[in-house]
Amino acid sequence: MTHKVFIDGAAGTTGLEIAERLEGRSEFSLITLDDARRKDTGARREALNEADVAILCLPDDAAREAVELIDPAGGTRVIDASSAHRTAEGWCYGFPELVGAARVSDARRVSNPGCYPTGFLGLIAPLVREGLLPADWPYTVNAVSGYSGGGKALIERFEAEGAPAFRAYGYDLAHKHLPEMKEHAGLEHPVLFAPSVVPAYRGMIVEVPLHLGAMESDPHADALRDCLAEFYRDAPVVTVHEKQVVGEMLLETDSEPSDGLELFIFGNEGGWNARLVARLDNLGKGASGAAVQNLNLLCGLPETAGLKLPSA
Repeated sequence: MTHKVFIDGAAGTTGLEIAERLEGRSEFSLITLDDARRKDTGARREALNEADVAILCLPDDAAREAVELIDPAGGTRVIDASSAHRTAEGWCYGFPELVGAARVSDARRVSNPGCYPTGFLGLIAPLVREGLLPADWPYTVNAVSGYSGGGKALIERFEAEGAPAFRAYGYDLAHKHLPEMKEHAGLEHPVLFAPSVVPAYRGMIVEVPLHLGAMESDPHADALRDCLAEFYRDAPVVTVHEKQVVGEMLLETDSEPSDGLELFIFGNEGGWNARLVARLDNLGKGASGAAVQNLNLLCGLPETAGLKLPSA
């Protein structure tokens, strides 16, 4: 069976990478609009309703408008790569490792996780769920991303002469990812989020430092690692690294695309201080790769088909 797919916003970074991952796959037939029609509301409405699956690679308001163009009585299923519906009622959160692959497979409306939340939730949500970390802890997230996550304007800025060496932002403490992190980790308080961007095109490191000895349950770093290893034991996209000594964590300026998610737990000798670290591609598992993973599930296909994963 061939599934008809329409990428609304196909000219953007995320849309282009989704199309690249679908290239040559006979399971899919892409509905495309030329440059003269891709912003035409009538043409988009027709394409959205013709598709078996519509993937929205749009700003939040445009994504909401696109959903309104879809006939609710029709057969179109939706994957929204924007942040418009990540905590919305009636939408499945498209993180199959956390919510279950079967739930994604059965959904009509799937909201792709954000790139930073993918790293944070991949680390914290299972540990809170299993009771190793408290839901009422004031979590802090320090994160750095490649500049491709900021869209065309930021890409142009970083690739221009005299580009910044480092860009920290989110100083209003109201980043759009905060509700998503809180809700899907099951937390009582918003996280304190410190995002930044460096002159690497792609890649992301998300770190959660924890003073475990100050927690009432006094968990040990090794217990956190063991819990994550068991939780993701059958997850083909997620790697939980064994206890090891790592001198540094790198983002390369020319990293190859990757749709995997790597998780690390570093603890001191007593195990009462820990640094929980996620490494991923902001355009891979943080965006396009996650969309293709969810698309595979919606269409009853192998979950990792077409994904760019490290060789075993």
